Amino acid sequence: MNKIRTYFQEVHTELVKKTSWPTWSELQSSAVVVMVASAIIAIVVYLMDVSFDTILDWLYNKLY
Repeated sequence: MNKIRTYFQEVHTELVKKTSWPTWSELQSSAVVVMVASAIIAIVVYLMDVSFDTILDWLYNKLY
């Protein structure tokens, strides 16, 4: 039981004293960066899907 108590005390010490938490403004700016990057990646994947679909439709129509 002492090992478990020691573990949680060390976890608490690590989270309170040794971890540097971002400020609210840093957190917001990071969230905006993640949202913009996610939107850009989604747009790129969509454009790839549409282009491959168009190319394959053209190819299938040429073959048949």
